[in-house]
Amino acid sequence: MNNYISEEVKLRHPYYKLMELSGDKLQTELNSWSREELINWLSWNYRNGVYKDEAIEIITRQIA
Repeated sequence: MNNYISEEVKLRHPYYKLMELSGDKLQTELNSWSREELINWLSWNYRNGVYKDEAIEIITRQIA
């Protein structure tokens, strides 16, 4: 089974697009997300995590 994800697919997927952002652009994007969207990203990124309302800070640390 091939788990390779092409760059083209990554650029179309919003979760991968997020990982290309940093600094103010990352913060602005995350601040526009709903609580559910933040938790969905966290779950996608690490399924074994336990997440609280500090989602923006956690995502920023995981990407940086």
